Amino acid sequence: MTSSVFKAGYLPGLNDANVTWHRLSVGTGTSTGTSSRMNTDTGLGAQAQPLPLQVDVPQLTIAQMKALAQRVQDASRTHLKTMCVSDIIRVLDKATARLLDANDIYRQQLERLLPQATGFDAEMVRLNLNAYLQTFRGLQLQRFVAEDFANPKVLDEFQPRTQGGWTRAFGPELLVHVWAGNVPALPMWSFVSGLLVKAGSIGKVSSAEPVFATLFARLLAEVEPRWADCFAVVWWPSGTLEKTHNNAEHATDSAEAFATEQTTFALADVVLAYGGNEALQAMQAHVPVTTRFLPHGHKLSFGMVSAAALSVHKAPGVARQAALDVARYDQQGCYSPHVFYVQRDAPVSPHDFAQHLAHALATLQHKLPRRVLSLEEAAQAGAWREAHEFSSFNDSAPHAPLHAVLGSTEGLSTSTVVFSERPLPLTAGPLNRHVLVVAVNTLDDVMPLIAPQRHYLQTVGLATAPEELLHLGSCLGQAGVTRICALGSMTSPEAGWHHDGRFSLLDLVRMVDIEASTEREAERFTSYEV
Repeated sequence: MTSSVFKAGYLPGLNDANVTWHRLSVGTGTSTGTSSRMNTDTGLGAQAQPLPLQVDVPQLTIAQMKALAQRVQDASRTHLKTMCVSDIIRVLDKATARLLDANDIYRQQLERLLPQATGFDAEMVRLNLNAYLQTFRGLQLQRFVAEDFANPKVLDEFQPRTQGGWTRAFGPELLVHVWAGNVPALPMWSFVSGLLVKAGSIGKVSSAEPVFATLFARLLAEVEPRWADCFAVVWWPSGTLEKTHNNAEHATDSAEAFATEQTTFALADVVLAYGGNEALQAMQAHVPVTTRFLPHGHKLSFGMVSAAALSVHKAPGVARQAALDVARYDQQGCYSPHVFYVQRDAPVSPHDFAQHLAHALATLQHKLPRRVLSLEEAAQAGAWREAHEFSSFNDSAPHAPLHAVLGSTEGLSTSTVVFSERPLPLTAGPLNRHVLVVAVNTLDDVMPLIAPQRHYLQTVGLATAPEELLHLGSCLGQAGVTRICALGSMTSPEAGWHHDGRFSLLDLVRMVDIEASTEREAERFTSYEV
């Protein structure tokens, strides 16, 4: 049985026949082998799954990349920068409506290809696409722009400043995106951000997920043909080739990738990159000092549950919301929780909450099955469980142990909840629905536990009473957290959220001020001035 080949990339002005194409094997099958292999994490035969997706990605020469960048910049000056932002939002709204339409060919392709490329369950992809895409409807995009610009017309023309004079926001001539592939459809956020500030864009897809950006670019060109040359989707090998291969062929690939990346970054006004911290550090070395570099690296997120949310009637529902945050995309996003800190002295104890969470995760497995793990992922999860089981054994006493491992009986579970009476610091788990529940006396006690991770903190899912909210928000903000939301919403940021505490649009633009002195002086040179 053979699988069809998906041709990734969007290359306006380039003939496919003149481009070198590199074949990737993308998806669960790449790392897990045949579907008959026993999965060491579950103890069960691997779930039925499609063959890995065969993807052809473009490897451009430096000359082709330069020509592509020039074409994108020229087209964006003519067709994108001359549009008002409200018209741009209308185009994006039409494209998003099509992606939300189950009968649309692009939506059908996403539902068919994304599960195959990522290994995520098809129903999980479908449900999460719906929730994610709604963030990009017209009304939400208007809020998105208004969040960063009190007067959105500043993106269209000079607007008066309160202190006198005029100001206008100019987007980059060329915005280069480097996308990660851990969560499907992640490229849409920066892709849309670039369009809202009228930037010509070149996006590099990840080898792990080259599907969404490719199809989104094609859809945009179909919805608004004038935009057809205003963006491109490309690929080049990551720098990891240099570390993992020593033969001459791969050394040549690494050298070419290095040259391609350097060339592309040198052409850009702004480079917006997602990835691991080491990869981002290596990228930054390739970015000229005159180019703005906006990295989004590794982050840690967690949850907090107040005693106010732990009544007998409320606690199971809170646990179900927490379980959704864990299960959605199997904790692959930066906003997914690794630990839940739960307050003591409530009708439902932290240990009971952990049991509710374990039950909710087991129930979700029927609706949103976890993807099949690679051997490496299964080994990491097993080592994590064993470490906590060993700790539980060492802590055993006549009374209840300080640690308890829930939801992994006989090794058949697809999720694991570890409960600790001891105040454990925030650390990253092995992902894939493995989570800690830690008991604390007060939620203020959490602050020293998260302090060592200050530079990596992002989202906190919070279940608390109104009178506690602002106090905890201040404490978490001082600790380094940049986003606080309700449990159940951790993986669904609202339109206009400040990604990693920064501005999504404002960081992309260049503000140009006409000072009041210029206007006053101009009055001397009017035709009616004597």
